[in-house]
Amino acid sequence: MYDAIAKPLDLGGVRLKNRIVFAPTSMGLSEKEYEERLRRIAAGGCALIWIGDVPVGKRGFGSLFSKKGFARYRRLVEIIHSEGCLAGAQLHQSDSDLVAIAKCIPGVLTRRITPDQMRETLNAAVGPYITRLPAERVRRITASFGDAAAQARRAGFDLVQVHGDRMCGSFASSVFNHRTDAYGGSLENRLRFAVEAVEAVRRQEPDLPIDFKLVVRLENPRYGQAGVLPEELATLVPLLEQAGVNSFHVTLANHSALTDTIPPANHPAFGAQGCFLFLCDMVRQYTRLPVCGVGGLSDPDFVEQQLASGRIDLAAMSRQLIADPDWPNKVLSGQAAQVRRCVRCNRACLGGMMEHKGVHCIFEGGSRK
Repeated sequence: MYDAIAKPLDLGGVRLKNRIVFAPTSMGLSEKEYEERLRRIAAGGCALIWIGDVPVGKRGFGSLFSKKGFARYRRLVEIIHSEGCLAGAQLHQSDSDLVAIAKCIPGVLTRRITPDQMRETLNAAVGPYITRLPAERVRRITASFGDAAAQARRAGFDLVQVHGDRMCGSFASSVFNHRTDAYGGSLENRLRFAVEAVEAVRRQEPDLPIDFKLVVRLENPRYGQAGVLPEELATLVPLLEQAGVNSFHVTLANHSALTDTIPPANHPAFGAQGCFLFLCDMVRQYTRLPVCGVGGLSDPDFVEQQLASGRIDLAAMSRQLIADPDWPNKVLSGQAAQVRRCVRCNRACLGGMMEHKGVHCIFEGGSRK
């Protein structure tokens, strides 16, 4: 009944056992809780788990290059692999200005500044920050994506994703990027950062599958500030293919309200099932590579239809697999009616993250079926 969901997919030489992917997600959990969460999701039958926000830098929290950081990522990969699931590393470079962060910390600690207010402040600092970065430093950052990919592979990751939001997306965006050198001005120059990052990965790891998180921003009304406009996809997509990308994970650009990129069911524009799949339709015009769609996906029949029609090649879920990690196993074993559906209330997931309690679900504690 769910043949399209069950069908394996070859992605740059790596075989995904089905078409369901756990989207890269910041959890805010203790390490023990995080490991258990990943184990449950992997055991639930999805084909691939993306570990989100793996920094490409050689210093700082979560680095692949520190002894502790490398051991942590290797342990996470082993947990995921033990349940018959693939593991992917989402490589990213933050575009947050450390000076702006430092200024916000006292206000956050005393609760004079809310998380939303801090986010707005940091977003406002992105443009000046990336515009002022010396070109030589920019080149070192793009090259570091290759070093990080090689290190990720040594840690056991099966594939990597270049995070097209964060610094990649900010350089691509005319909202943020006001440079006048080779990394700014024309569209091709603004896209140079993303292309160089992918090229660096491909040079270091010629046969490692590369996914690209492609983020689209919209105008009138504006949703997202980083990333590219729909009319800029005709330039970006071929450039990324030439650089060595194997697939695209398509979604809405960030740097705006979190409820836009993680929309609740009552969102005025993105409340419907598959709310961001129209962005996949835009990308489809310019590529034959696999495209992964995301956005409130939970209904097995709807997901099957999107995959069977060829609209998307993979379906990424986050909140749904937190609400019920066994979604893939239940659907593919004839128990779709037993799926515990995410209701997109954002109360314990996004709400938990904003309250520094970690990502949870209102349904947690229910029995596994």
